[in-house]
Amino acid sequence: MNKDLTVGNPQKVLWRFCLPLFGSIIFQQLYNIADSLVAGKFIGENALAAVGNSYEITLIFIAFALGCNMGCSVIVSQLFGAKEYGRLKTAVSTACIFSAFLCLMLMVTGTLGCGLLLHLIRTPHEVFSDSKLYLDIYIWGLPFVFFYNISTGIFSALGDSRTPFYFLAVSSTSNIAVDILFVKAFHMGVAGVAWATFLCQGASCILAVWTVWIRLKKIQVTEKPELFDRGLMKKIVVIAVPGILQQSFISVGNILIQSVINGFGASVIAGYSAAVKLNNMVIISFTTIGNGISNFSAQNLGSHKYGRIKEGFHAGIKMVWCLCIPFCIIYIFFGRYLLLLFMERSSVAALMTGKEFLWILSPFYFVVSVKLVADGILRGVIAMRQFMAATFTDLILRVVLAFVLSDLAGSAIGIWCAWPIGWTISMILSISFYKKEYKKYALN
Repeated sequence: MNKDLTVGNPQKVLWRFCLPLFGSIIFQQLYNIADSLVAGKFIGENALAAVGNSYEITLIFIAFALGCNMGCSVIVSQLFGAKEYGRLKTAVSTACIFSAFLCLMLMVTGTLGCGLLLHLIRTPHEVFSDSKLYLDIYIWGLPFVFFYNISTGIFSALGDSRTPFYFLAVSSTSNIAVDILFVKAFHMGVAGVAWATFLCQGASCILAVWTVWIRLKKIQVTEKPELFDRGLMKKIVVIAVPGILQQSFISVGNILIQSVINGFGASVIAGYSAAVKLNNMVIISFTTIGNGISNFSAQNLGSHKYGRIKEGFHAGIKMVWCLCIPFCIIYIFFGRYLLLLFMERSSVAALMTGKEFLWILSPFYFVVSVKLVADGILRGVIAMRQFMAATFTDLILRVVLAFVLSDLAGSAIGIWCAWPIGWTISMILSISFYKKEYKKYALN
């Protein structure tokens, strides 16, 4: 069902819109870990390493798909809010054509260059062939990844966050079952894991695209929409490219930080690996609310209801802080027990590393959550330069300070301190950018 986000109490509207997105996060995380769990449990250590190693490269492809999702979603949200339904349909077809071209280029590049990429990230010989096999199959499924993301972006733009949740729930649970079937019953090894992902992503993509087509067909227009519009494509690209760069730079930055962490030994690496999974769960939750606020802001910008954008900002802060409180309490006082789910009880040094990471970062969730809400509005009103400036400031500071502070402190604690500093400074930037953008629209 399409939902107009320009009417009703902003706080209630955002809660109803974002709650299904939280459910989608759970199943998305399940989707991401299913291949590794099945590979490690039913095939062996090398298979687990191969899937995990390949995942670092798949994140590059996913960054492009998410960028297309973001570009399409924001523009369609604005047109839906403005009730320009003919241009809305043109924006959808334009985004699909642009995404298809981009996907084709990535498939060609990936097919020809994935072996080189695996060499560049120093893939061990014993897992190289399985890594390449997994990537080869994954690359053939890229059209499913792209068009599923385009479809979910359109659903969100139309105010519908439930339909993507249903598709992802069915797809994720099916993926686990098919993973086990192909690996345990058919003895297909890593190829079975890859083909299971391919088939389940394909099925969910086809259903999502078909549902979008039915949904758009019901929207009546006076004239036949154009299939492609250069002006709309430019707007989509203006939003998509910064999103792609953001995700790509984050991956590169995390690799650089990981290189610093690796210098402190296996125990620190293990503790960080466990703690960062818990941290990522929180950040993804905040990011999801930020994405919901992007759609909310875009629809209200399109309908010229600028006051609701400010109300949405304050409602978003309340939402993320409602999450911050339990996460902080759990991570500070009960983080040890969560970390033990990922590591051996006897690993005292690793456990202490993970606890220190959570103790230092969790109080600053109140800071980074505000930044991500403000970033959501900046994306929604297409203030992409400001969004990129705040995002890259955070990333650059965290990378540089990880090197500097770890050297000064002589321990990994210096690395963990880089996070709060980066979050705080970039939050100040995001808030100032948001206020300037809001004043610009409020005065018109």
